[in-house]
Amino acid sequence: MHDFDYFVGGWSTQQHRLKARGVGSKEWEDFTGTLCMTPYLAGLATVDELYMPTKGSAGLTLRTFDVKKRQWSIYWVAGATGRLDPVPVVGGFDGNRGEFYADDHEDGRAIKVRYMWNKLDHDHARWEQAYSYDNKTWETNWIADFSRADTANVCENGRPKR
Repeated sequence: MHDFDYFVGGWSTQQHRLKARGVGSKEWEDFTGTLCMTPYLAGLATVDELYMPTKGSAGLTLRTFDVKKRQWSIYWVAGATGRLDPVPVVGGFDGNRGEFYADDHEDGRAIKVRYMWNKLDHDHARWEQAYSYDNKTWETNWIADFSRADTANVCENGRPKR
C-alpha cells in the first residue's frame, strides 16, 4: 500500500501527448504541468491534481488500494467535466515498475488501457498511457516525465499554485 509514497508532494512535469489516438498518428504535442499529491487513510488512498497552464486545464487522480487483493485502482477526473471516469485501471508494482490495466471504450470503440509507472529514482518518475485496439499491439499515446519540485513553491493546500 506504500507504492505511491514516493510521489507525495510537488512535481514539475513534461507532458508528451499523441494528437490523435487510434489512427496511426505520429504527431505529438508537448506541454508542462505541475502536480501535487497527498496521501489519505495512512496511504490507502492518494489524490493528486495536475495543472497544465498552457492548456488552461487540470485533472485529478484518485488511487485506492484494496488491502485484500493487494492492488491499486486508479481513477481519473477531468477538470473540464468534473466526472469520475467509472472504469479504473487496476494493478500494482513489482519493484519500481507498476502496470495497471482496464477494459474501456473511447468514442464507442472497445479499447484496453494500460498505465505504466516507473520510479526512476527519488526525484524522477515516468508515467505512460497506451491503448490496444486489437488486444495484441499497444499504441502509447501519453507520456509524462516527473521531476520532484519544492512543494512549498509549487503547491498550496495540496493543490498546484495557479
